[in-house]
Amino acid sequence: MEFFDSHAHYNDERFEEDREAILNKLYNEEQITRITCVGYNIEKSKLAVKLAEEKDFLFATVGISPNDIEDFSEENLKEIESLAKHEKVVAIGEIGLDYYWNKENKEAQRKLFIEQIEIANRLDLPIVIHTRDASVDTIQILKEHPVKNTGIFHCCPLNQELIKNGLELGFYISFSGNITFKNAKSEEPVRLVPNEKILIETDSPYLTPEPFRGTRNDSSKVKLVAKRVSDIKGISLEEVSKITYQNANRVFKIKEK
Repeated sequence: MEFFDSHAHYNDERFEEDREAILNKLYNEEQITRITCVGYNIEKSKLAVKLAEEKDFLFATVGISPNDIEDFSEENLKEIESLAKHEKVVAIGEIGLDYYWNKENKEAQRKLFIEQIEIANRLDLPIVIHTRDASVDTIQILKEHPVKNTGIFHCCPLNQELIKNGLELGFYISFSGNITFKNAKSEEPVRLVPNEKILIETDSPYLTPEPFRGTRNDSSKVKLVAKRVSDIKGISLEEVSKITYQNANRVFKIKEK
């Protein structure tokens, strides 16, 4: 079996001291043979591209998240668009709306989201969406500003209405360690997603699955997410690994090995 962690942050400071050792172990020992390193501001987008240049099995996304809105300037958006032309960049993201952490700048968040959708459309790339407590506005923007190559609802909230709307718009739905949490009520949301639209991720170093919750996450634990999907859907772990690997390659337009 091989696994594709569709969303991780090896550009995060928590990997500074042992990043190389972890990445080598993931690939050589843990069957994690493809990983998308996701940018969320200018600095971390640049680092994602650098890491992807260094490792064949790493791919990058670039973008400015709603929680990094201080990077929102026309100059920085031009830099994101320039970075996105790199051959290892597979999406614009993570981008979107976050009304949980940021309630005072909703209009600025919406503007930033729309401008980065436009970048994705110019470059023929999918997007990676971060949405928290902002489902209605997220869907409204996607309907008013269609994304040519759709993309992914990353660490998708376990909101059945959001999932239904996302699927109707052609998006992939990605689940992370939160579906393993006690009292997560993840069964119905996972069952809602057809096999051809489901992805798995870790969001490392965050959202560590049970029973390791509270420790630093890494891509080896995507297997625990896959196991939870396997249990809910009643299919084998091997089938989940194969389905999600193919789906990630498809949405990111990465050639099969």
